[in-house]
Amino acid sequence: MKVSRWILGSFLVFTLTLAACGGAAPAATQAPAAEPPQVEAPAATEEAAALAAEQPAAKREIILAVGGEADEGYDPTLGWGRYGAPLFQSTLLRRDENLKLVNDLAESYSLSEDRLVWTVKIRQGVLFSDGKPLTAKDVAYTFNKAAESGGLTDVTVLDKATALDDYTVELRLKKPQSTFVNRLVTLGIVPEHAHNENYGRNPIGSGPYKLVQWDEGQQLIVEANPNYYGSKPQIERLVFLFLEGDAAFAAAKAGEVQVVSVPQALAVQKIEGMKLYDVKSVDNRGLMFPFVPDTGKKTEEGYVIGNNVTADLAIRQAVNYAVDREALVAGVLEGYGSPAFGPVSGLAWEEPQAIIDDASLEKAKEVLLNGGWADSNGDGIVEKDGLKAEFTIIYPASDSTRQALALAAGDMIKAVGIQANVEGKSWEEIEKMMHSNVIVFGWGSHDQTEMWNLYHSSMRGVEWYNTGYYANSEIDNYLDLAMGAPSEAEAIAFWQKAQWDGQKGFTAQGDAAWAWLVNLDHTYFVSECLDIGQPQVEPHGHGWPITANIASWKWTCQ
Repeated sequence: MKVSRWILGSFLVFTLTLAACGGAAPAATQAPAAEPPQVEAPAATEEAAALAAEQPAAKREIILAVGGEADEGYDPTLGWGRYGAPLFQSTLLRRDENLKLVNDLAESYSLSEDRLVWTVKIRQGVLFSDGKPLTAKDVAYTFNKAAESGGLTDVTVLDKATALDDYTVELRLKKPQSTFVNRLVTLGIVPEHAHNENYGRNPIGSGPYKLVQWDEGQQLIVEANPNYYGSKPQIERLVFLFLEGDAAFAAAKAGEVQVVSVPQALAVQKIEGMKLYDVKSVDNRGLMFPFVPDTGKKTEEGYVIGNNVTADLAIRQAVNYAVDREALVAGVLEGYGSPAFGPVSGLAWEEPQAIIDDASLEKAKEVLLNGGWADSNGDGIVEKDGLKAEFTIIYPASDSTRQALALAAGDMIKAVGIQANVEGKSWEEIEKMMHSNVIVFGWGSHDQTEMWNLYHSSMRGVEWYNTGYYANSEIDNYLDLAMGAPSEAEAIAFWQKAQWDGQKGFTAQGDAAWAWLVNLDHTYFVSECLDIGQPQVEPHGHGWPITANIASWKWTCQ
């Protein structure tokens, strides 16, 4: 039986009001000034003059508020561009609006019969934004450097990259990996001659734009790269304002920005002169469960590992069955999203049989009863061997959407006798608590490697991946077979079996290591005068995924 949406809606009005008024929610961001930032106009060129003939001088520049800045800088060897186009750098391959692989810097590539050696031929005559030539040596340097960064770039399978000549690079792997092609898509090429510890704040690349000015915490100004080998961008200058949520929406309402990313709760509103882009994504949100009991073990940093309640399979499965994902989409996301039953919902490698009939309170109660959980004292909370079914759901205090999801999910599972205490914490606090508490995490990638990172036992406690210490040797085997498959297509069957093979899997009917909740739609208001083409299905929101095709954006008003 579905949870009544009007009840959920009323509940969410309260919780979102709470988020706006204080409590665990962050302080309001200061509204922007009435006038857009004043930036120095670029020097006149023949190209700029031609551009001026096509559009008003004031619109040679557009202003965007599409997310936060990269605090660590814009260095691809340290992870920049992993969840979206790197903008300042070029990649060997890219995905088009249909997620099909197409050449970028690469002219061609091949894979050896033993699947250990990728040989890539690159374009000739490509220049970096400082005018220096880009050669195979830069490609080899980039991959070798990225391999030193561990999980930040997922290039650890690389043995060595070697430039065979000026325009041919060989990428030799330690072992075959079906997902390695994604490294050719996401890793932006950096210049060996200019790459140093300060590169992230002064990036030089061969992408469509170059960085001009970065006022940290305020704005980033970029201009079209005159050395770019592709089609020249029509928009000569971009200003990225580091505003989010209500502040970004206010800037759009004031006419100060031409592109703005807004939370789904604000997408239902209207902005004069702007149209809404509802972009499908694989950007998901879910409840990560500590999989092991608390036996006193701690991480090297001293953080507690395990939770005695969520270590019980019946608790994890009951949460999955009790949650009404469609109601979460309707109530929290205002319809801008879709239910998620795994980390790859909506992608080609999702296992359809892993989808369950959720919002089933009776099924959840049955699972709990069969698992030995019962309410013996009539307080509404089930117990087992003297242990109450009670845990804490932690969400990032700066994220009102995750707050609403946590509160709503906690309310839903209370109906089956599970008590969830919901708390907002800083990311620094979450890092200390994420091995022993339920966390509202978000992931979502075009790259299947993320599934391996989240569920393979070798990734237990590694960075932010398998924080719940999930482990199942049979699932490991499926994941390893997927990674070592001859091709991305041949790997799909193993990725699907890891999710659910009819008897076991990491999804709800199996180990239920997570309770995945929703996939977000990314919602943007865009000026009616700006044509941004067809956005691709976007990954998780780090970076600026909306800019994947920015070189083809056009200003249409005169």
